[in-house]
Amino acid sequence: MKIKWYGHASFLITAQNDTTIVTDPYTPETSGYLPIPDSPDIVIISSDNDTFHCRADLVPGSPIIMNALHVAQNGGQRIEKDITFQAIEAMEALDHQFHDPDQNGMYRFTVDGVSIGHLGDIGNALTEDQLRFFSGVDVLLALAGGHPTIRLDDLKVVIDRTQPKLVIPMHFRTLRYKPRNTFWIQSFLNYFDPQEVDFACDTEVTITPDTLPSSTRVLILAHAC
Repeated sequence: MKIKWYGHASFLITAQNDTTIVTDPYTPETSGYLPIPDSPDIVIISSDNDTFHCRADLVPGSPIIMNALHVAQNGGQRIEKDITFQAIEAMEALDHQFHDPDQNGMYRFTVDGVSIGHLGDIGNALTEDQLRFFSGVDVLLALAGGHPTIRLDDLKVVIDRTQPKLVIPMHFRTLRYKPRNTFWIQSFLNYFDPQEVDFACDTEVTITPDTLPSSTRVLILAHAC
């Protein structure tokens, strides 16, 4: 499968059979990232009221739209295009600096034998149930910008406990991102030995079960939008 980072918490995952999934689409005007250009089969959003994570209405085409919070609240699982999506409830930071915290959903799914976990918009340390939810995930799409999402100390606990093969950072400050309330990527990378970090020097990479590393590595993508 291929994974492309648009920006913020939004990715495009493309399966070998050309099924495409977009995660957490943003609002271009407020995020600073360009409009998403692709027309996917499925869009999954972590909430329905956060304009940095929920703008499925701005994605081209007529995709199937899933709200991870609703999935979490209604059995925790939904199957679309032969892909099983699982979700668990989460909350924004309980001490959010800008507004009252909202609920959202974290989610995981498997494409071409590679399991992918997305931390949604969580702003707190993960509970034991939430940590178990991500156990065994191959690729963790990690909120790497600090407050108002999960603090980096708490994120490192998630990585150490769940031991994903790849950690792909998202939701951190870039030259394109308009808000200035998140860290640059170096703050996150300070938690790792430089030998554990790879730079794709591209917006998209191909990942297969055979190419996954044997122990956790960080893979930095450039944003496509």
